[in-house]
Amino acid sequence: MSDLFGVPESPAGPKASVRDESPHAPLAESLRPRTLGEVVGQKHLLGPGKPLRLAFDSGKPHSMILWGPPGVGKTTLARLMADAFDAEFIALSAVFAGVKDIKAAVERAQAIQSSKGRQTILFVDEVHRFNKSQQDAFLPFVEQGLLTFIGATTENPSFEVNSALLSRASVYVLEPIGLEDLAELVERAIAKALPGTPVDALARERIAGLADGDGRRLINLVEIIATAAQAAGLTEITGDFVQDAVAKNLRRFDKGGEQFYDQISALHKSVRGSDPDAALYWLVRMLDGGADPLYLGRRIVRMASEDIGLADPRALGMTLEACATYERLGSPEGELALAQAIIYLACAPKSNAVYVAYNSARRFISQDGTRPVPLHLRNAPTKLMKNLGYGRDYRYAHDEKGAYAAGENYFPEGMPEVRWYEPTDRGVEARIAERLARLRGQDDEAGGK
Repeated sequence: MSDLFGVPESPAGPKASVRDESPHAPLAESLRPRTLGEVVGQKHLLGPGKPLRLAFDSGKPHSMILWGPPGVGKTTLARLMADAFDAEFIALSAVFAGVKDIKAAVERAQAIQSSKGRQTILFVDEVHRFNKSQQDAFLPFVEQGLLTFIGATTENPSFEVNSALLSRASVYVLEPIGLEDLAELVERAIAKALPGTPVDALARERIAGLADGDGRRLINLVEIIATAAQAAGLTEITGDFVQDAVAKNLRRFDKGGEQFYDQISALHKSVRGSDPDAALYWLVRMLDGGADPLYLGRRIVRMASEDIGLADPRALGMTLEACATYERLGSPEGELALAQAIIYLACAPKSNAVYVAYNSARRFISQDGTRPVPLHLRNAPTKLMKNLGYGRDYRYAHDEKGAYAAGENYFPEGMPEVRWYEPTDRGVEARIAERLARLRGQDDEAGGK
């Protein structure tokens, strides 16, 4: 758990205005904002008359959820809020905390209120990782006014936060830090980490670009560059040196750009090509580069249906379990479940028959008219429907030999014959193919379908 500048928080950390100015303090710590004026970015929330500025000026804290990507100041704003209202600041990480930790925070808040009469701001980092029972645990104390809740999340709170909690908190959407604000942060970081050392314009531009809207990453980059420059005995920082220094210390990719999707493509094709080692290489490389593990999990689930399908029906369940395991454990423990799933998919027999059948059906439906449901397939819950012939002559398959109504038709009348699903001869699908062939033979003998 860390603030805008990557500084770890303690469960009962100092007031927001306190920062370590000692010579050996990490760069992020020494640059920690002490006032709203020192916060870079988020002008749509912090400018004059804007929502969060008004919240700070109101004189009364309220519960809120700060939603935005990493490194944009969510924790910093929460700490500054505590400072502005002279409130006790208690921080929890939803990655590590449980109901026991929530109860301990509540007891601390009660003790502070009794002994000092101070309000308590409870900050929950990555609140989307709390399950429903954990979120419900502090809801009564928010309602009582004992706690002012501030949650930070990188995920859409409408999907990840309980509706009861969501209805009691204002949602503020934080944006990636823009290039102009990043340039200002570059100047601050350089002045602190590289005082008196010339840094050319290209180097500054590359630092801001590599930060990709993440203030915490930017300051870490400057610290890496300063350390590398000192080790190399440089008296000037150039754009080429920045590129070389970062390449050795930071293996990131543009999460929305071509390299990201190239690596996803390589991962998917390695699985499809039944190469577990290559698949593992691309998975670990993306995790190491900062890819969202749950995004990778969603793509892995897709692979199970698209490239394995019914050749091994267990594959889909395994990928879903891997995602659920990661959601429960987080990183790094949960990443092993994703690795297990990706290796299983790569080694499993392959079939895209379900994928081909689904896409064929979609193309047909998009071009076809609306065909009525045949009368014998319609439900008949009322007497009028029965009189109209709904459900008449329907053959209940369980009453037929082998639980199969040979020759029965389940398509609309006049529908052309289609065979979208054609199972392969691989894995479980080989047995499915044998069964379908046998049933189709019975249809031919019955003269139907």
